Amino acid sequence: MRQVDVHAHVIPPALVAAMHRGTAPDGITIETVAGEPWVVHRQGYRYPLQPSFHDVKTRLAAMDAQNIDVAVLSIAPPLFLYGLEKPDAAEAVRTTNDAIAEMVSVAPDRFVGLATLPMQDPPASVLELKRATSVLGLQGAQIGSHIEGTPLDDLSVRPVLEMASALGVPLLVHPYYVGSTAGLDDFYLTNLQGNPWQTAVCASRLILSGTLDALPNLDLILVHGGGHLPFQIGRLDHGYKVRPEASAPQHLPSSYLRRFHYDTLTHNVQATRWLVDQVGSDRVLLGTDMPFDMAGPGLEGQLDRSLETESDWAAIAHENAERLFTLPTNQRK
Repeated sequence: MRQVDVHAHVIPPALVAAMHRGTAPDGITIETVAGEPWVVHRQGYRYPLQPSFHDVKTRLAAMDAQNIDVAVLSIAPPLFLYGLEKPDAAEAVRTTNDAIAEMVSVAPDRFVGLATLPMQDPPASVLELKRATSVLGLQGAQIGSHIEGTPLDDLSVRPVLEMASALGVPLLVHPYYVGSTAGLDDFYLTNLQGNPWQTAVCASRLILSGTLDALPNLDLILVHGGGHLPFQIGRLDHGYKVRPEASAPQHLPSSYLRRFHYDTLTHNVQATRWLVDQVGSDRVLLGTDMPFDMAGPGLEGQLDRSLETESDWAAIAHENAERLFTLPTNQRK
């Protein structure tokens, strides 16, 4: 059965070349660590530059090894560049999206692309989302769960969400950091617990602020299985009942769980099975986080197929992605 991976990151070759030259935006460079190249951000975050980030042949081989037929490519989240000044951000994002589209064109039967947006500049983001989808053929956008501290429910960001809704394209919401996070620097907790926490806070704000009520047709995909949100949704329901600060949405917070889509990447088969039970197989999509070291396997390693019906498996493996994205018609079977 075909598998479509909706959580798959890249650093396009053009951007890698700029890093090597020292001309990449925001001072991002490549350093050699124990004989291997690492991407280094000026704020302190660093990670190995796996060849499958940028080399199409290597990436396709990695996908084949996990029985993944199509990858929905999005930029590595540390490269959102939300700390840049607005004009610089808009220029850098256009260059990045052009490079993602070029990477897709190398293997259009295997890749679909998502744009990145200069979210610190909402008007520019609206224009870039329109350009990326209408001119470059990208199928939506990946955005951070916050923009250097500004939440997605802030009214300044609303035009971007409205444009995605109007265009009928999904937004993949991904945690974002490039430097230190107070209280989470030890043990890699910035990622291990900080990422699912960021997603839960972002989604909770979108519910409790009434943003989802205002944008009933907006499609949002939460990575890492929705983070902590599904497990703690009962706490939001209780707060909605007893706290006036949490009473703005029109319905119980739990009634909004199905307003989101979720990837499968919980790193625990039982947790992913529970997620499917909570939100329905029509709201869950395969996601691997390839090629970061926190990536997971293909769908066979994330769900127990013996517990899934054939229709549930098909929905999660490829049908939900086909509904959200315009996929090539000549994909492998």
